[in-house]
Amino acid sequence: MEIKWLGTAGFEIKTNDQVFLTDPYFSRNQKAFPKQDLKPCDIKKASQIFISHGHFDHILDVPQISKQTNANIYCSDIAADFFKNHQVKEPQIISTIIDKKTFKFKEYSAQAFFSDHIKFDKKLLFSTLLKINFQFFKYLPLLQKYPCGKVLSWRFYIEDKVIQFFGSAGSSLNELKKIGDTPIDILLLPMQGHSDICRIGLNYVKVLKPKIVIPHHHDNFFPPISKLVDIKPFVDKINNEHRGTSVIIPKMNETLSF
Repeated sequence: MEIKWLGTAGFEIKTNDQVFLTDPYFSRNQKAFPKQDLKPCDIKKASQIFISHGHFDHILDVPQISKQTNANIYCSDIAADFFKNHQVKEPQIISTIIDKKTFKFKEYSAQAFFSDHIKFDKKLLFSTLLKINFQFFKYLPLLQKYPCGKVLSWRFYIEDKVIQFFGSAGSSLNELKKIGDTPIDILLLPMQGHSDICRIGLNYVKVLKPKIVIPHHHDNFFPPISKLVDIKPFVDKINNEHRGTSVIIPKMNETLSF
């Protein structure tokens, strides 16, 4: 199995001849860091696309990618409406409205869990508004035209491993405990959206106890709306206090083999 981080919450996962994507997003602006050299038109192969929620940095490029790959999209009803309005063929859109719904494919299966978006704290909101300043109305459409909708976390049973993917870190303790009933081999954990995201991320690791955690979404994907997150305190805590979990910090577009 191969996992490739595409930046933000985007991943490409391969097993044998099957390829699927999570939240693939490539349309960054000139100041984004690290730079993503790939564009939506470069993605030629995918059978399925799994969406966590409807914000622009998770779904903006999905209509183009689904059209050129013929990939089916698995998402919430709000995101499904967006795809229908952007000329994605309706048979390709599978709206997921049942918690723990399982979808079986040739080489793996995927299970949807109802989740929540992280709540932006006042400190983060204030600092972001200061950065945006007079450009607020320029970026407002990006925030208004892409409503979050229901948030989904996705579990993939692939080869002999269990992968849990989150697109936002707003899960309640009860949700994490339910998800943690199944041992997790690889946790794909977003590290964006809160001034204390390292502590929030540690709670995920403490409850879920994954063998491997791969942090993502800590990149500065669309400044000044986003920022580069220092995840070193998170990594240090894992290494010092959670010896049963190893951390892999991915490089963009680099293939990790498991």
